[in-house]
Amino acid sequence: MSMFQIFNVSGSAVSAQSQRLNVVASNLANADTVAGPDGKAYKARQVVFQTALMGASGDQGAAGVRVSTISEDQTPGRRVHDPKHPKADAEGYVTYSNVNTVEEMVNMISASRSYQNNIEVMSTAKNLLLKTLQLGQS
Repeated sequence: MSMFQIFNVSGSAVSAQSQRLNVVASNLANADTVAGPDGKAYKARQVVFQTALMGASGDQGAAGVRVSTISEDQTPGRRVHDPKHPKADAEGYVTYSNVNTVEEMVNMISASRSYQNNIEVMSTAKNLLLKTLQLGQS
């Protein structure tokens, strides 16, 4: 694998983690919502990653990552008994989103660290390439 392919691999990971952070932000923003645009409670979304081959089709060992799908969590939302709420059902229960804020915060920290690590990989590769060029000048 060429030194330059490191930028492609890490760049694909940075892009994927950026999308993951956006999904987590959307989940957290809708954690306490009652009804979404379709009139139903918001469903948490999860990012699914997939290996992506980088470069030419005959290239060996260069694999990155991409977001293959963003799926909705189908677990039921939490139900709270509040008969005075305007969105309460006939039994007096209000269905909130199924977003687990603790899980989303852990997911956000994980995505953020992965993003930072891939930026560090690109920075290190850049510094190594610069040092190699300086050796050639001496």
